[in-house]
Amino acid sequence: MIKIVFLIRSLDFGGSQTQLVTLVKALDPTEFEVTVICFYSEGTLATTLVESGIRVLSLEKRGRWDLGRFYGRLSGYLHQIQPQILHSYLSDPNLLVILLKPWFPRIAIVWGIRTAQDNLRQYSWFIRLLFWLECRLAGFADLIIANSQAGRAFHIAQGFPAAKTITIPNGIDCDLFQPDPQGRVKLRTLWGIPDSVILIGLVGRLDPLKDHPTFLKAAALLCQQRRDVHFVCIGSGLDTADQLQQLATDLEIADRITWSAARTDVPEVQNALDIATSCSTSEGFSNVITEAMACGVPCVVTDVGDSAWIVGKTGIVVPPADPQALAAGWQACLAMDRQHLGQLARARIIQHLSVQQLAMTTQDALVSLLQRQTLRF
Repeated sequence: MIKIVFLIRSLDFGGSQTQLVTLVKALDPTEFEVTVICFYSEGTLATTLVESGIRVLSLEKRGRWDLGRFYGRLSGYLHQIQPQILHSYLSDPNLLVILLKPWFPRIAIVWGIRTAQDNLRQYSWFIRLLFWLECRLAGFADLIIANSQAGRAFHIAQGFPAAKTITIPNGIDCDLFQPDPQGRVKLRTLWGIPDSVILIGLVGRLDPLKDHPTFLKAAALLCQQRRDVHFVCIGSGLDTADQLQQLATDLEIADRITWSAARTDVPEVQNALDIATSCSTSEGFSNVITEAMACGVPCVVTDVGDSAWIVGKTGIVVPPADPQALAAGWQACLAMDRQHLGQLARARIIQHLSVQQLAMTTQDALVSLLQRQTLRF
């Protein structure tokens, strides 16, 4: 039995957190004994793990600079569990586990990188500092797993060791994300959108990298050509929400846009759409696109990160930050057999990006790592 500890900041709802939960639940319980440790109070996704029989522990971190007690509690848990593998997700946990390595030299350290941050200037000085430190300490990790080819290439270009950095794409639960006509009706009824209206959606936090302004400008262009379309933006980010809603007003499409905070019923959200959109200017691996595809919804995406590879020939790919191109992409998709496209999209996810493939590939990588570690010691 391989003992593995996953370390993450929190288990609040989010893309990286959801993928960690998906992976942990899919690992073979006859081969892996899993514990998930989070910095802060357990979060909304912890219940899912506990109900699946997976141990979840909180370090009860009180703030950014609560380090001594926090560090001691984590060390105590590791002495108690005695894992062979410590697998961190994202920058803060990645750096923390490297600091632990001198005191736990026999534990294999695995980093998880989930982004392709090619425009760090949009982030705070603290985030940029963390990434600078990651680049200089990455060589001390025993294995680094990126969830996108774009993320792997970007981090290697910044100094991450190529020989230790591999790509394992995210996996989608195709039983959870599947065509659901009842879910479609439920959400459209909630939003007051008839089934005869074409609904184009952007699911994602209100972050500059998601480029909601381009989505809204493209929506305005399409509204000039068609009266049977409506748009929905689903995600949280209160700092920019007012500005985006004002932009919709300025573009005279406020009555054609529905705004919704982040929702937990994501499969129903995806099923409500006729076209799913990712207009990000930077992306690693887009979970929302794969989730939409698994639900049989065709996608129009910008050519960033791994998005073009994800959709393949089942969707439309356009250049980023180009409202005219995005509007034309929607028009092209509307002119096609969307039901057939959706069927091809779901088949592509099942073939290439299932949870089973995620679990199998990850298990093989971890077992191979431990075999190399055994030879070292």
